[in-house]
Amino acid sequence: MRIPRRHLGALVIGTALMLAATACGGNNTPNAAPTDHTLHLSFLQDPGQPPDPDVFYAAQGLLLTTNTYEGLLQFAPGTDKVQLQPLLATSWTASPDNRVFTFQLRQGVTFHDGTPFTAAAVKASFDRRLAVNQGPAYMVSEVDSVTTQGDFGVTITLKSPNSAFLDYLASPYGPRMMSPTGLAANAGTDNDQTYLTTHDLGTGPYTLTDARVGAHYGLAAYPGYWGNKPYFTTVDLPVITDTSAQQLQFDNGGLAAIMHDLPSSAVASYIGNTKYSNYSLPSMMSDYLYLNPHHGLFADQAARQATQQAIDVAQLVQQAFSGRGKVAPQIYPPNMIGPEFAQQQIPHDTAALTKLAATLPADKKSITIGYDSSNPDNLLVGNLIQAQLATVGITATVQGYPTAQIYSWIGTDAAQAPDMLALAGWPDAPSPYTWGHISFDPDGGLNYFGCAAPDVTAALNTGKASGADRAFSDAAEKASATGCWLNMVDIDDFMVAQPWLKGVAESHIVSEPNTLRLASLSVG
Repeated sequence: MRIPRRHLGALVIGTALMLAATACGGNNTPNAAPTDHTLHLSFLQDPGQPPDPDVFYAAQGLLLTTNTYEGLLQFAPGTDKVQLQPLLATSWTASPDNRVFTFQLRQGVTFHDGTPFTAAAVKASFDRRLAVNQGPAYMVSEVDSVTTQGDFGVTITLKSPNSAFLDYLASPYGPRMMSPTGLAANAGTDNDQTYLTTHDLGTGPYTLTDARVGAHYGLAAYPGYWGNKPYFTTVDLPVITDTSAQQLQFDNGGLAAIMHDLPSSAVASYIGNTKYSNYSLPSMMSDYLYLNPHHGLFADQAARQATQQAIDVAQLVQQAFSGRGKVAPQIYPPNMIGPEFAQQQIPHDTAALTKLAATLPADKKSITIGYDSSNPDNLLVGNLIQAQLATVGITATVQGYPTAQIYSWIGTDAAQAPDMLALAGWPDAPSPYTWGHISFDPDGGLNYFGCAAPDVTAALNTGKASGADRAFSDAAEKASATGCWLNMVDIDDFMVAQPWLKGVAESHIVSEPNTLRLASLSVG
């Protein structure tokens, strides 16, 4: 039923009161565990992209691609350490120059359509990713050749050295193995894209059983899975469009867990509620502040640097990320590079900006702070920064922008972009090159305001070939000196679950936000 707009305010207030009553006490008896082996989860809003691993490039929705598809490698779960592990490859070697990679493949694996997994699937899967040519295609764009050695050996040769390549293969956005038989049978005119909006061709522990955009998604355990059989045989994933409604379903026992996008107020209530389990899990997520160097006050490097110093990041953490974040000590996101590298040393000091503001004409004292309109946390961050800047004579307006509009600034002069942008992000893969390139290089996919410096790119290219942390650290320090980027907060992946749901922390991977390896979950 569509609710008339005039009733929405009363509905939201009423729902909020119900949630507050639940969080503050009332019935503190844990909800009962299911007996039907069905795991009830949800998406807050639709994932927004089909569960096709060569297309999908968002965050929520990784739950689908991660559990239906597998790559050659994976990262170890249950830790903040980035450690490569076998998956469909059982072992591997890399040449000293990071250009030739050889893999031995797992035997006894079948795709969900019954096709045996062999070395032939590697080239077919890489070729399909390149043919689709969506965002994740760059991870295989430098592959020069794929050579098989029988059914269970394969050598991948790159066009040039890339120390990040193994990380790409284990990345949640990396190339997944797909059935060559299924790809050929369902290619159509769009390289299987239509078929893979409602089906899958993977080897994972679950198969995709339902994909109704904006309504519902579903998974079922694959009976022929090569690994440990999942406890939950079906996974129910309705799309819920309101965070209060999602929390109400969880509080009443209708959902086993909420894995993403809880607002700060809800986080605080669950942390103090013994009826539920809560988890602040290690991640690679950070909340960054971007300063636009192309117009207004921030066209001046000294003004950008003075503004970064004037922001009280500790206050932002305390008020917007309490219980699930900390002041970022490094320029890169957390758990990516050793703590001795890329240290972010920006002291909190308002003196420089106060002095500068006193000399500015009125039109230079007004700025706009932007945030992604789907992220309420950064609305709060924007409001807090607005209040902080007001004390030094800078007037700020806080404005939300749709995600698509934010991406449209990339590769332009950012003339339509705000002066500042508060935005959470995480790397595609744990290599510092991945984050450095997409953020700091002039052609980077997350360089929203087109800020760049030649010495940054040179240092990144050195690190790409060698994998040396020192080179990546140099690149980050040079990027920080521009005043265009400030890593404000390292954010934990916060989840709440019913106390009977076991294996949450053990099923979480540091590089995969908002998702879990569902086959490792059980009831206890």
